[in-house]
Amino acid sequence: MKKLSIIVATCFLLAISYSCADSFLDKKPLGSTSEDVFYSEKGVSALLTGAYSMVKGSALWAVSWGASITNWTYGSVASDDAAKGSYIGDQIPINEIERWEVSTTNNYPADKWLLNIGMGVNRCNIVLNVIAKTTSLPAATATEFKAEARFLRGLYYFESWLVFGDKIPLIPEDKIDVANTISNDNAAGVVLKFIEDDLTFAAANLPAKQSQVGRATKWAAKALAARAYLQVLDYASAKPLLDEIIASGQFQLAPKFFDNFRIAQNNNVEGIFEIQRNVNDINESLNGEMGIGLNAPYAPELGMCCGFHQPTQNLANAFKVDTNGLPLFDTFNATDLKNDQRIPSDDIKDATGKVITSGYFEPATDLLDPRIDFTMGRRGLPYMDWGIMRGMDWIRDQSWGGPYVTVEKTFFYKSERNTLSTTSGWQTGINANNFRYLRYGHILLWRAEVAANEGDLPTALKYVNMIRTRAGNEVVMGKVSIYKLPQEINTGDTWKQYVDFTKPAANYKIGTYTSFADKAAAMKAVQWEQRLEFATEGMRFFDLRRWDIATPGSMKATLEAFATADLRTRPDVMKGATFDTPKDKYQPVPQTQMDLEPGVLKQNTGY
Repeated sequence: MKKLSIIVATCFLLAISYSCADSFLDKKPLGSTSEDVFYSEKGVSALLTGAYSMVKGSALWAVSWGASITNWTYGSVASDDAAKGSYIGDQIPINEIERWEVSTTNNYPADKWLLNIGMGVNRCNIVLNVIAKTTSLPAATATEFKAEARFLRGLYYFESWLVFGDKIPLIPEDKIDVANTISNDNAAGVVLKFIEDDLTFAAANLPAKQSQVGRATKWAAKALAARAYLQVLDYASAKPLLDEIIASGQFQLAPKFFDNFRIAQNNNVEGIFEIQRNVNDINESLNGEMGIGLNAPYAPELGMCCGFHQPTQNLANAFKVDTNGLPLFDTFNATDLKNDQRIPSDDIKDATGKVITSGYFEPATDLLDPRIDFTMGRRGLPYMDWGIMRGMDWIRDQSWGGPYVTVEKTFFYKSERNTLSTTSGWQTGINANNFRYLRYGHILLWRAEVAANEGDLPTALKYVNMIRTRAGNEVVMGKVSIYKLPQEINTGDTWKQYVDFTKPAANYKIGTYTSFADKAAAMKAVQWEQRLEFATEGMRFFDLRRWDIATPGSMKATLEAFATADLRTRPDVMKGATFDTPKDKYQPVPQTQMDLEPGVLKQNTGY
């Protein structure tokens, strides 16, 4: 989709939104656009493109990290996958999310609400209203436009439901002025039914393929509906949707795991619905990956900001495997994978040249799932083509964020700098890497979960092993032979003389399962695989929450065990953190919204 069209359509939608206010009835505001301007196929298409523009989770005039569709705060930082990173005083609201102490005035949930409901849902409803009034639209075209708008509305509501639960107002398109009229006090199942209705209509009326990448298809609608059902463990409803996607033959696993995170592999054979990214088309690349603009490594030789979203030690430990290349389910976190916490990148010397603190560190030699080094940056290993990850000097505050560098899945290669990354503004980590919101790997592992729940062990085994086999198709190459890492080693190509690219960077091994002993063993393997495959992709917290339905108390136990063990590497961050249920399973309804509609909106439990 053309990004210029997104910007233009955004301005049109804003004009329509403002012109609907009662205070403007007597005199039209300067620069406003009459709704009837859009009563044509071209006009509706422009408005629909504007509705798509909210998918990324940022607005034309603002960067809204709290609204990012990557959900790196609510899905990763709130879980055992990732730390906030950076340092204690930057983006303080995330500290509350990380420790499960979110206040009702926290601006991150407020951003999520505003961008998804206040803008995303609103834009979809405007499109649906205009379609209904555009008599010149061919019936088939009108139906397809309506299906796209309802897919997007379903997506915006799904994203809101993930974060806020059932306490969200459900606004149909025939409600123009909803102030003080629509409560968010929904009975259980009502929000899911609203989302289901939108996605069912979308699936029935969208094409299997679109001529423009980025537009929703029937398969995207079915995949999102399946994910929605899985949030309440409605396996019976999810199963046929997943089976239809698999049977369609339209998708397959990309040959290599990291192909899902390479810009050169945008919109590949695995992608079902990708959030399209583009850079250097408008100021500060607002059509790029804005949501992770804070998450570039804080390394002096990279010159980027700001060192957020650092993988945890717990996640690193989860990639350890046994001699068969299988996960260490029950013992993975008993001891930490060797790390360089508190070890400087190079020797620290006094004025006389005497070494005060040694900077010597040899990386771990444990057997590891190869996905670890496509997910996090570890000291003493090549970091894509940027050089050798130098440990402490690449991390803004190691005592706060831990020893691992911000994730690579949303980053880009040095060779792509300034062409596929932004050249303006201060967030130069913004890039053209699509976010694979729905991909075939999700479908296979969700179907494996359904099978495990049913006790269909062969099917669960088949799909888990497909994912694990693919994970072994590529490893990070480049054995590093230097153990003290001053900044100058990454000057130009100097670092390459210390790397043997004929050897793997670490001791990798991945195996497949020969069988599952029973239903419980299958479910454990499936859940573990989902963590490793989708690590730091903003899903872990929501997965723990939904699995807690089947095993009440498991979420609290998992997260508090993580907090306790996390003190081994970050003693001041998670100390005293407790996870309260049901309160901490959802973010609070923003106080700003409560104040706008007093007596109408209800707060989530416990806030």
